[in-house]
Order: sequence, then C-alpha cells, then structure tokens
Amino acid sequence: MKTIRRLFYRDILASVGFVAIAFLALFYFLDFVDGLDSIGRRGRMAWHVALSGLYELPGHLYDLLPIAVLIGTIYSMARMAQASEFTILRTGGLGPWRALRLLATLGLAFGALNFIVGDYLVPESERASVLLGARFDGGRRIDGAGAWLKDRISTPQGEGSMSINVAGIDASGVLQHVRRFEFDADGRLTSRTTAREATVGADGTWTLRDVSITHWPAARGDTPTVRIENLPSLSFRSKLNAGVVAAAVLPLSSMTTLELWRYSVHLDDQAQATQQVKIRFWQKALYPLSCLVMVALALPFAYLQARAGSISLKVFGGIMLGIAFVLLNNLAGHIGMLSDWTPWMVATAPSLLFLLLSMAAFTWLVRYR
Repeated sequence: MKTIRRLFYRDILASVGFVAIAFLALFYFLDFVDGLDSIGRRGRMAWHVALSGLYELPGHLYDLLPIAVLIGTIYSMARMAQASEFTILRTGGLGPWRALRLLATLGLAFGALNFIVGDYLVPESERASVLLGARFDGGRRIDGAGAWLKDRISTPQGEGSMSINVAGIDASGVLQHVRRFEFDADGRLTSRTTAREATVGADGTWTLRDVSITHWPAARGDTPTVRIENLPSLSFRSKLNAGVVAAAVLPLSSMTTLELWRYSVHLDDQAQATQQVKIRFWQKALYPLSCLVMVALALPFAYLQARAGSISLKVFGGIMLGIAFVLLNNLAGHIGMLSDWTPWMVATAPSLLFLLLSMAAFTWLVRYR
C-alpha cells in the first residue's frame, strides 16, 4: 500500500505543480503587460510593475489551485489508464473506495495548502499591493462615496450614534479626508468633524489632525446658534479599532477568514448590511474544500479506457470543468447577494453540485464499465 500511495502522490504532485506554475507564469505575464502603460507615470519604473505582479501571485494561486488540482489529477489518472497502470493496480487489489480514500487524503492536503495561502499570504500581499499603488498615486481613493463606519456613543440625552466617512488611505496607512457625524438619541445631527488625516490604534483610539468641528444645538430649547471650532488634533475612543477600519477601507480579499467573521459581527451589531461580507466569509471558509471536490471529480477519468479518448481530450474536459466551477462559484455569490439567499447555502451549492456529479460518474463507471 505504501508503494501505491507513493506512486499516486508523486505523480499527482508533479502534475499539479507543473500546472500551477504554468498558470502562475501566464497570469504574471498578463499582469506585467497590463501594467506597462503605467511606467514613467509619477515615478513608476519597470521593477515597480514587476513587483506589483509578484504581489498578485498569491491571490492567483489561491484562486487557481483547485483548477490546477483538477487538471493535474486528471492528467495523472488518464495517463495511468492509458498505460494500463491503473488496470494493473486494480487487478492487484486497489478497489474503487480505497483509491477514493487515497485521493481524498491528497485533496485534504491541497485544501490545507490553499487555506494557508488564502489566510496568510493573500491578505499580506493584497495590502502590500494596495499600499504600493497608493505610494505612486498619492493615496488610494476609495470608490463611490468612500468607506462608511458606524458606532454607538453615549450622549446626555441617552444613546446616540456616530458615523465616520473615510475618503482614502495613503501609502503609510494613514486615513485621508475623514469626516465624523454625531447624532443624538432622537437622530438629530449634533456635530460634524472634518480632518485632513487620521490614524487608528489597535485599542480603538482615533487621532485626527487639522480638525474642524461644527456644533449644532443638541436640543430644540437650546439657543439656535452654530459654533465652529478648529483644533490641531483631536483624540477619541471608539469600538471602531484598526481591524474594523482596515476591513472597511481595504478590499475584502485582503481579509482573513477570522477577520471577515469579526467584521460581519460588527456590521450586525450596527444594523448594517452584511450579506456581501457573510457570503465572502463562507466562500473563503469553504473554498479550500473545493480541492477535495476536484480530486473526487478527477478520479472517474482513471476508469475510462484509452479508447474513450486521448489524454489531451480528457485534460481539455478537465479545464472546462474547472472553468465551469469558477464561473458557477462567482455567479452563485452575485445571485445570492441580489436575492438575499442564505450565505452558507450560496457558498456550498457549487461544491456540493460538483461533488454529487463526481460521485454519480464514479459510481456509474465502477458499476457498469
């Protein structure tokens, strides 16, 4: 059994590694070519574009690893079937379910690798890529109306609320053009604070610089005057710590699974929309298991005889299956957000569908071929 396991794992690992390197080389070339038109603008040089492409590689590996696992495993299984190696192994006692267990173990190992890449390498590379772009663009402007954060505060009239708007972030991670709006318990605006820049500590301490505060009367009986106050700096405490702020101003792809969960809990506490973040959390949490689905989907190809098609045709079929899985996974996420479907069901539906397809094909081939 050890010999069979070594034969399977060595062949599949080599095939998957070759496919993954080929994909990464292709995508790095495309990213580099796409960034060539930015050379010479605001001090950008060729090595900056090359470095930016390197920052994108962990993200590409995370997205493409299940497809590489599928194509590499199909190639190995089809090659063994064409050379009658798999037939000999079956004659020697390698039953269908034992073969499935061998591949399932390898699939779990690929899933663990995908989890490590997605939760450790991708967030760091995404943040480095964002800050590198901000270095040359004079800061990263957040799309639309900027990033909005909400928190509850205590006021003399009771519990109020505070909304903070951040327009952008510079290369050093300092927030740019920050606005804070405070509301009383009745929802009336009591003050507006604008600042040129701000920093946020891990404990939720905000430090604003070049501050201008506009105060409105807190109650109807107060003197109807508006007071404006200018300060060089202002500090205040909030539940909006550095992690929550980073989640709001940086792409969701730069967050780990745990950070996505914490951010969704914060949005729930503040009665804000959470559908997109929850779907992203479940997709990120379950995506490593797609490697297990891919090896299960590849196993039926070992039971196809050589006359059923050449290796190139089977590999092409694997590529089409991988593309279909990625498209269905992305499509399910968008439809789930539009239709307000249950997030965990949206994330599991594509993998569950392909797993059922692979098991049906595997059972049929073992029983009737």
